[in-house]
Amino acid sequence: MACLGVFDSGLGGLTVVREIQRLLPSLPLIYIGDSLHAPYGSRSEDEICQLSLAQAEFLLAQGCTALVIACNTATAAAAKTLREHFPLVPIIGMEPAVKPAAAATKSGIVGVLATVGTLQSARFAALLDRFAAEITVLTRSCPGWVEAVEAGAFETPETVSLLQREVEPLLAAGADTLVLGCTHFPALRPTLQALVGPEVTLIDTGVAVACRVAEQVAASREDAGSLTLFTSGTPTVFSHSARAILGVEWLPMALPLVWKDGRLENA
Repeated sequence: MACLGVFDSGLGGLTVVREIQRLLPSLPLIYIGDSLHAPYGSRSEDEICQLSLAQAEFLLAQGCTALVIACNTATAAAAKTLREHFPLVPIIGMEPAVKPAAAATKSGIVGVLATVGTLQSARFAALLDRFAAEITVLTRSCPGWVEAVEAGAFETPETVSLLQREVEPLLAAGADTLVLGCTHFPALRPTLQALVGPEVTLIDTGVAVACRVAEQVAASREDAGSLTLFTSGTPTVFSHSARAILGVEWLPMALPLVWKDGRLENA
């Protein structure tokens, strides 16, 4: 039976899980939200690689047959390493949606909202070289956005102020398309769309990743579908925000994990 493992630095990857469940409702999913170390964007590449390897090992030990790195920063830092360590396991990563944004923009100006780790990565530079030659790409590193999502503060006045600070310079420069280049950011989409107006297009890669999963993982029609949540953070806080992101009234409580000697263990 196929089982998909998904991990991210906290809650953000659940925006990807949401799209996978819409497309493959019968696919069993196991999710790790490493809230203890969120956000990954300010951490070194070596540290992100070690965190990612430990989460991949834990998920494979739970019986997962494929993995999604539901984090742009972790994909940039660790995807190559994970594929070298687990050559027989399908591993699907994330990257900012520069290509569809380039196709969508009418003004020729695109804003990319992401973490420092993503924006400074060689992977992002390669995306710009491949798909952004004929457009102008402006970037913002969005400090505080991940923390707002982790706290479940999706539409507080403080969060609106954080969003305004980053998007207003992009809009003033003529950007008509904004890329949500961190998996946490789609959780802020309703607030962000209300702020920028309907004429500005918001793009993320959750649907594209779900389609990629459908290509590589065969979900049986006989499976009932399930979602098991693990977190290195506080299970009650994590579960409350997870329900909001997934749009459900009830979820089983997230199971606690602890880091011990660089490995993940059940608490």
